[in-house]
Amino acid sequence: MRLFIADDEAPARDRLIDALARVAPHARVAGAASSVREARTWLQANEPPDLMLLDIQLSDGLSLELFRDGVLSSPVVFTTAYDEFVMQAFQAQALDYLLKPVNEDRLAQVFAKHARLRQHFAGNVAALMADLQSPPATRRRRIVGRKGTQFVAIPVEQVAYFVSQDKLSFVVAMDGTRCLVDSPLADIEAGLDPAVFFRLNRQYLVSAQSVARFGAAGKGRLSVELVPRSEDEVSVSQERASAFRDWLAQ
Repeated sequence: MRLFIADDEAPARDRLIDALARVAPHARVAGAASSVREARTWLQANEPPDLMLLDIQLSDGLSLELFRDGVLSSPVVFTTAYDEFVMQAFQAQALDYLLKPVNEDRLAQVFAKHARLRQHFAGNVAALMADLQSPPATRRRRIVGRKGTQFVAIPVEQVAYFVSQDKLSFVVAMDGTRCLVDSPLADIEAGLDPAVFFRLNRQYLVSAQSVARFGAAGKGRLSVELVPRSEDEVSVSQERASAFRDWLAQ
């Protein structure tokens, strides 16, 4: 497995290479750079690597520029010491990101994710055909909620998120309408399209359109800001964080 690394800090680059030797002994560093210019030159002159680990902030600019140049044709993992760059890495459709100093457990997760994706795209044609031939699951088109003495039918397309509070379930629409729903979140989730809705935690089931932004919250967790704004601080656990990023990038 061939890797390409870009980092303008030699000590950080050396630490990453040492960590790679322990976490992914099957991989070798085929090229390295400390600037956007050096990275561009190497990528234009060599075969695409299997995986690239790029520090976002290099000596002469942001490695995100390489996306605009069209020289990136391999999966990219961004590394950064600054939380504010996490959303930019995600918006660039990176495979993943690593906060410095790089944690070896997180690094191992990145390689496991890369292996899963390679296996996925290699494909099992028989399984794919079986999926395509399966009848589509019944999906909810509307959510009926109660607001006072009135019942309100909210089209699923207008739902922002569902929240469980004090053993009660509520639906919140994009316009801020909040209604009581009779079903628990697990039952509601079963009738929704998993490409559109994601279970953040035991309390929140959200639609993609309700996610305004997210960022690192410590210990591998992600904090999520919803629209309309939620009453609680909403977070995704470390175990669910990778699946959440994958879902939102669909």
